[in-house]
Amino acid sequence: MTPAIEAARRANIRYRVIEFEYESDRGYAEEAAAALGVGPQMVYKTLVAKLDGKQLVVALVPATSELNLKALATFAGAKRAEMATPEEAERRTGYVVGGISPLGQRRALATYIDSSILRLSTVYVSGGRRGLELELSPSDLVVMSGARLGEIAQ
Repeated sequence: MTPAIEAARRANIRYRVIEFEYESDRGYAEEAAAALGVGPQMVYKTLVAKLDGKQLVVALVPATSELNLKALATFAGAKRAEMATPEEAERRTGYVVGGISPLGQRRALATYIDSSILRLSTVYVSGGRRGLELELSPSDLVVMSGARLGEIAQ
């Protein structure tokens, strides 16, 4: 059991844990979509960014998209945003890159989710390790992560 699964269990929401074999020769979210047999727009990748060179935040965008750093900065009220280093992301969240979950982080980070998630009835996010996904409702994900929704994908 990962901290992400434990967080979902404690929240008493409906969720499903799905394990799959991963090869890591392509993006983790795209590989998860292929392994799960779902459209990649249903799998959201969890990215860690840094605002104004200091504040780490989590951003979720569909596997089919890239994070628009300028849009994230503007939406978060910062002057600029850049991707955190893998070491910063892992140290702060307690998860390894490719398995970073928006739930159950060592120290919860402010979370921003692309508003396209509202078009889905179910979404897949990392369950806290590579090869482990959580299926849950977008509304439960937003509430559990305390996320703000905005147009941050490109």
